Amino acid sequence: MKKKKAFSILLIASMSAGILSGCGKPPGSDGTSSDGEGGVINIYSWNDEFRKRVEAVYPEVKETSKDGTITALKDGTEIHWIINPNQDGVYQQKLDEALIRQPDVSDEAKVDIFLSETDYVNKYTDAEADVAMPLKDLGIDPDKDLADQYDFTKMTASDTEGVQRGSTWQCCPGLLVYRRDIAKDVFGTDDPEEIGQKVKDWDTMQTTAKELKKKGYFTFSSYADTFRLYGNSIEKAWVSPGETTIQVDQKIMDWIKDSQDWLDAGYLDKNIKGQWNDDWNKAMSSSAKVFAFLFPAWGIDFTLNPNWDGEDGVWAVTNPPQEYNWGGSYVHACTGTDNPQHVKDIILSVTADKENLMKISKDYSDFTNTTSGMKEASENDSFASDFLGGQNAFQYFVPVAESIQIAPLSAYDQGCVELIQNSFNDYLQGNVDFDKAKENFETAILERYPELTEIQWPK
Repeated sequence: MKKKKAFSILLIASMSAGILSGCGKPPGSDGTSSDGEGGVINIYSWNDEFRKRVEAVYPEVKETSKDGTITALKDGTEIHWIINPNQDGVYQQKLDEALIRQPDVSDEAKVDIFLSETDYVNKYTDAEADVAMPLKDLGIDPDKDLADQYDFTKMTASDTEGVQRGSTWQCCPGLLVYRRDIAKDVFGTDDPEEIGQKVKDWDTMQTTAKELKKKGYFTFSSYADTFRLYGNSIEKAWVSPGETTIQVDQKIMDWIKDSQDWLDAGYLDKNIKGQWNDDWNKAMSSSAKVFAFLFPAWGIDFTLNPNWDGEDGVWAVTNPPQEYNWGGSYVHACTGTDNPQHVKDIILSVTADKENLMKISKDYSDFTNTTSGMKEASENDSFASDFLGGQNAFQYFVPVAESIQIAPLSAYDQGCVELIQNSFNDYLQGNVDFDKAKENFETAILERYPELTEIQWPK
């Protein structure tokens, strides 16, 4: 049988034997709720973001335990939240182990819903894997029930035959988020339209970066800040369907070269090594000399805002130098769930109900997956952000979202994206030479994915 894409060797063997297909026991066996479904809904995720959205809009929620691990529903059903960190593939490993056990565990222990990210969503929507149910099997008609979603999110959540196997409340277009005080100091204005002209493309940004440097400011904190823009532009998937060769796209090599050029020119802070570390967080503080970050809505809400120690209104948004998408959490009904009605209701409540999506946007500043709703939000002053000084960021998010072309995806994207940056971080910091960085990437990626056989670099 054809090798399944990107699952661990153990999971590949299990799926090859066909044990994940149609393996659920009939609803109403051990421990059922009042409607005949299982009394426990197990949801796998990597943080509490989805839980908070469920709590905010799913009308059947009664209460959640103080530690956030159990949410009680009004009919007596309990949602059990199984959370593992996304970094270094830990979440996928734990989820894969649960999927392997799915046929053999009690209904109470079965995975009912799991989440995936854009970086590895098609690992789980693969039709042969058969771990994410087609939405139509739940009674959800994507053409009707999800008609208002952005097309690229529907495509991302579908298998190669176009069968949609997941849904998302998020759309993640990215913007440039900048400091108004630095803009005034350097350019004499903080107007988003005028600043937008100064960052409208990469060539223009070079000129702008020179102006910022003369005044003692960095354009971005780190070379990692620009990676997603280049990564969104690759022409070929890291690993093509059915292949075992990693193809490093020329756009990735362009990012390495341009990062080195920007470091040498002093446009980036050499002391900040990548992202998601203490130095990077501090670069978002009032004492930092960093002009801008490249973030989608979740980045502003989850990352920038918590790290900012000054008053509201210092940050603003404008167009990025190129359109990009960063992230997206996809919600899947797991094959074998004994709670199909609950699962359907949760997916529809959180990802398809326009009123709920608008509430999520209002309460959490999420750019949600409703094309008509986001257009309305962009024209409604009530969606202005206090953190952004009353600016309505949706005005800038909408045109980017409408223009996004998702780069070709593969099931190996998370590992490739993490490890190429890790390996060339050492090169950009001057710790290893270029060839050694390439060698380190090859070693690391084949250790993570032993089923892959070689790496091809652009000539």
